[in-house]
Amino acid sequence: MRAVIQDRYGHPDVLRLGELPEPVPADDEVLLRVRAVSLNGSDRENLVGSPAYARWSNGLRRPRHPVPGSDVAGIVAAVGSAVTEYVVGDELFGELAGYRGGLADFVCTRPTLLARKPGGLSFVEASTIPQAGGIARRATVDVRPGDRVLVNGAGGAGGVFVVALAKHAGAEVTAVDRADKADFLREIGATRTIDYATKDWADERDTFDLIVDLVAHRSPFRVHRALRRGGRYAVVGGLARILLGTAVAGPLVGRATGKRVGVLVVPQSRSDLEAVTALVAQGAVTPRIDQVYPLRDAPAAFARLVAGESRGKLVLEVGEG
Repeated sequence: MRAVIQDRYGHPDVLRLGELPEPVPADDEVLLRVRAVSLNGSDRENLVGSPAYARWSNGLRRPRHPVPGSDVAGIVAAVGSAVTEYVVGDELFGELAGYRGGLADFVCTRPTLLARKPGGLSFVEASTIPQAGGIARRATVDVRPGDRVLVNGAGGAGGVFVVALAKHAGAEVTAVDRADKADFLREIGATRTIDYATKDWADERDTFDLIVDLVAHRSPFRVHRALRRGGRYAVVGGLARILLGTAVAGPLVGRATGKRVGVLVVPQSRSDLEAVTALVAQGAVTPRIDQVYPLRDAPAAFARLVAGESRGKLVLEVGEG
């Protein structure tokens, strides 16, 4: 089968299209014929091997699993003997455990993280939801009408869903990203935009009820100042030292300030996937797709991801259907 192969960490040019044996499902697995795979911040981290935590789970010197990609949509091609929930021909989508293996014609996975694709969504659209939608749901679950929410890294793969769900909940959203994304950010629901190159959002004082930070670079002893009393700062991705520092110091900051500062833990979850997908199916939230690439152009798709140029999700279309 065709597969995108990554045998070392580095820039997008380490990726190549090659051939691997077609996998055979174990008794508790399904074999999915992949139709589309969307890219996430975790795919960028797993490509370059940075921050350091990307190597802890994937391999210190080189990726243990040679095929990148975690958010998949496709058709069941075979099922293991113990699988009773799905049958051959079912159209499914979801995340892959271990966050790798999707950019290939076929992938084997346990079906616990997969859901049925709604008939009104294409494979490309469905592939955009799993990881980004799960992060957005966990981050915004407590948002109420009138809340002031800031999203740092709002224009990328995960940020667009956070903005959309916060807006759907009735929040006033401030979106932080590059200046050339301002119009796009307002289009997806931001009330206000900040160009991170010219203004530091952390200089604002006592302004936000929730800050969702997808690209953390700031100390937990600083970011809390932008929160109102009782507000919450949730960091999802960024420098390893910042994530560790926030996990350790966040509770101390909280006790001293009356604000919640911490790392947002987002386990892979079918229930979160189904909840966000229901909003998409109802039209409350719309997947935003920047570009769709054929599988052979994976290096170009990853290059755009790494450069932070995308406005929404980047998707690789693996097959027709």
